[in-house]
Amino acid sequence: MQGIRGAITVEKNTEEDIFISVQQMVREMCIQNDITPENIGAAIFSATGDLTAAFPAAGARRLLGFELVPLFDARQMDVDNSLQKCIRVLLLVNTDKSQQEIHHVYLNGAAVLRPDLIK
Repeated sequence: MQGIRGAITVEKNTEEDIFISVQQMVREMCIQNDITPENIGAAIFSATGDLTAAFPAAGARRLLGFELVPLFDARQMDVDNSLQKCIRVLLLVNTDKSQQEIHHVYLNGAAVLRPDLIK
């Protein structure tokens, strides 16, 4: 099992923007790591306190194949001067890939969180 990290920033605090952003991020994580929902043991989402319009997991639940994936939401810690309107995820994935072969995904403004991992 490996952990795959992802993060994305959202333009507006609306259900639509949150759902679209979560789906974009999770799809990209699956594509870059050649995984399917059946490979995902669990997904843990967090959102900054300024995102209150929807649960990120509810957006992921609408993706094809995610009906049975265990999903969990949490609130991201409030840290001074931290990135706002940001959704993060940790996918716990059944895979034979090594940590060096895993592709973590940081999209939009979240790219500043891990510039060392951005291609």
